Amino acid sequence: MGTLEATKTDEKTTSATGTRDALTVTDHRTGKTYELPIKNGTIRAMDLRQMKTGPDDFGLMSYDPAFLNTASCTSRITYIDGDKGILRYRGYPIDVLAENCTYLEVAYLLLHGELPNKQEFEQFTREITYHTMIHESLKKVMDAFNYDAHPMGMLISTVAAMSTFYPEAHNVHDAKVRQKQIHRLIAKMPTISAFAYRHSVGMPYMYPNNALTYSENFLTMLFRTPAEKYVPNPTLVRALDVLFILHADHEQNCGTHAMRGIGSAHTDPYSAVAGAASALYGPLHGGANEEVLKMLQEIGSISNVPAFIKEVKEGRGEKRLMGFGHRVYKNFDPRAKIIKRMAEEVFEVTGRNPLLDIALELERIALQDEYFVKRKLYPNVDFYSGLIYEALGIPTKAFTVLFAIPRTSGWLAQWQEMLEDPEQKIARPRQVYLGQGERAFVPMERR
Repeated sequence: MGTLEATKTDEKTTSATGTRDALTVTDHRTGKTYELPIKNGTIRAMDLRQMKTGPDDFGLMSYDPAFLNTASCTSRITYIDGDKGILRYRGYPIDVLAENCTYLEVAYLLLHGELPNKQEFEQFTREITYHTMIHESLKKVMDAFNYDAHPMGMLISTVAAMSTFYPEAHNVHDAKVRQKQIHRLIAKMPTISAFAYRHSVGMPYMYPNNALTYSENFLTMLFRTPAEKYVPNPTLVRALDVLFILHADHEQNCGTHAMRGIGSAHTDPYSAVAGAASALYGPLHGGANEEVLKMLQEIGSISNVPAFIKEVKEGRGEKRLMGFGHRVYKNFDPRAKIIKRMAEEVFEVTGRNPLLDIALELERIALQDEYFVKRKLYPNVDFYSGLIYEALGIPTKAFTVLFAIPRTSGWLAQWQEMLEDPEQKIARPRQVYLGQGERAFVPMERR
């Protein structure tokens, strides 16, 4: 079997290509040697194509299931260092933004690259605020769902339907048109989400109130009834805003990859967001905090934590430690630290959830256990977020909807960046075909 041999060109030595930073690859199938330039810590996959065994050879490809080590784009939006537990939006540490900003400030930052000044923020807020209403016919679409329809399924379907209400959105290369759809989507996602929730519990829809802030408005649309006055608690409003900031973007995750992939076909943003939200719908993506809550409820009490940990380590049954570990982070998820502090503040208002004590004990034991430490399994953002959502009075099946609301700004920032990147083309991954070669057809009577 042929092999490849690769060595990095010494930085003090200029390679045959005239590049100091390059990879020298010897293809032992042919004996040929190639110089592959290294830029930003990557080689170009297309540079492998020149490595052929003959004129009929397609050329070498890389094989990377689930994109574990493949960069599909360049981006200036979100930076993650999983080994060090770092997350930054446009260069700003996530904890600094969570401490000092509102969600709409962060949304502006993701979309425009800079934090807004007072005038820019007022204008942006005005644009969002006055797009919160949804078309009455769109409300009828939501009315058509069964009473027990999952709120996330309603959200996805309704957002997709919005593309038929705003046909100009298909003109994705017009910057002004794009901007208007961005404002509409960020503004209408809380309204659609709140309507989906209220539909599921048989309550009348509560229209948005433009006098309220983004998070105040959402909580009011969720919980206000026509018969009673409702004023959301400032601590709960702030907690929701912080959760929105933490979930706004997270680099090239499954949902964002879907957003970019669909958007690469120059699809309208409503359809692309619906596709990204569909990816988020999966339990391995946006549904993870719901699984954490189920796990804590199953454990039941602090006294049961050691036995649960033992079962997880021994691999008995289907016991899994939900909310620990992450594809990217091999250290403490920086978002989890912020949410843990926020949970304490929320419970001072709502009353302490006994599941928090189970979570704290679970975290304490896991972080001291060599089994989990060796595997770098630290609490992630989902470990505490579900507890806060539950404290806010939000039913478990609506948790993923609360993830989709803020992530919309990140999806749209990534979508816009993708459209403006001249290197991007319609997404079309290659495959390694392992099926049958050409076969002779056999008529049915002879099979």
